[in-house]
Amino acid sequence: MTPELIVLALAALLQVAQIAMYSVAGQSQAGTKAALRPRDDKIELTGKPGRIQRAMNNHFEGLLLFAIAALLTAQAGSTGFTAICAWVYLLARVLYIPAYVFGWVPWRSYIWLTGLAATTLMILAALF
Repeated sequence: MTPELIVLALAALLQVAQIAMYSVAGQSQAGTKAALRPRDDKIELTGKPGRIQRAMNNHFEGLLLFAIAALLTAQAGSTGFTAICAWVYLLARVLYIPAYVFGWVPWRSYIWLTGLAATTLMILAALF
């Protein structure tokens, strides 16, 4: 397995961890009863639980592009450069969670941009 695919697997596990964090935080705020009922009425989480939810949703968005990049590099040929980009992406995503939850402004945006740049560079490396 290429380093990029290993990082993709780890990024997927990070998403699972974020889902668990969101579930615990959401239930602590909205209550177990609200968590178990159908979502006909949207539950608006505020404060840290809301930020945990938004960080999780942001990772879903970024993970899609990263998965494309990891699969492209696995097909085109892994290089040291693309492997480093993959690890930079994962590190950025790990750091993004506390940056978002604790409101590290403007660092949150820089961390997010680092992950996006690493993903973009991987796609470009696979193309050229």
